[in-house]
Amino acid sequence: MNTSAPRLSPLFRSDTQADILARVLLNPDRSYTTAELARLTDTAYATTHREVQRLVKLGLFQPEQVGRATRVSANEHDPAYAHVVGLLRLSYGPAAVLPRVLAGIPGIHEAHIYGSWAARRNGEPGTPPGDIDVLVIGNPPRAAVNDAAAHAEHELGREVNVRTISSETWANGDDAFLRTIRARPLYRLDLEETT
Repeated sequence: MNTSAPRLSPLFRSDTQADILARVLLNPDRSYTTAELARLTDTAYATTHREVQRLVKLGLFQPEQVGRATRVSANEHDPAYAHVVGLLRLSYGPAAVLPRVLAGIPGIHEAHIYGSWAARRNGEPGTPPGDIDVLVIGNPPRAAVNDAAAHAEHELGREVNVRTISSETWANGDDAFLRTIRARPLYRLDLEETT
């Protein structure tokens, strides 16, 4: 399998490996099946299975048999755990952390990362992203969104800027800001991920 260089951090073998690591290690209170990880990372099941097996063998993931399914979770006791988590937070962390902190907030219909992080994730060259720009679509309680952004900032170690617009405004998309956003890379957050 020939894979291209990772887009957000060349320290990982591939974007697939980093996405899988981020989902599991940055959500240590949760376990995943290989099928769930394949869906969440938009990766073929066979590729996801190989990566999961490598990470179990390496010791970063711990497997658990639950009925007929094998679930994997973060092995927080592995000596490399804290170091890998630190690298993931800086690079692939937004896609793993933001769905968790936004999920369950009523009134959010969808959410996207835009700006430099989304551009780098989509392969556009440029400087490493500084802050994380998030577009929340719907009519959620502003205080809940602000709390989620503060939690994400604390966990990711970088500023998280959230802009909320109504579903109607998003559908019309006729102001300059939305035209610019739509013309640039967007990374859609899977808010069903934690349910």
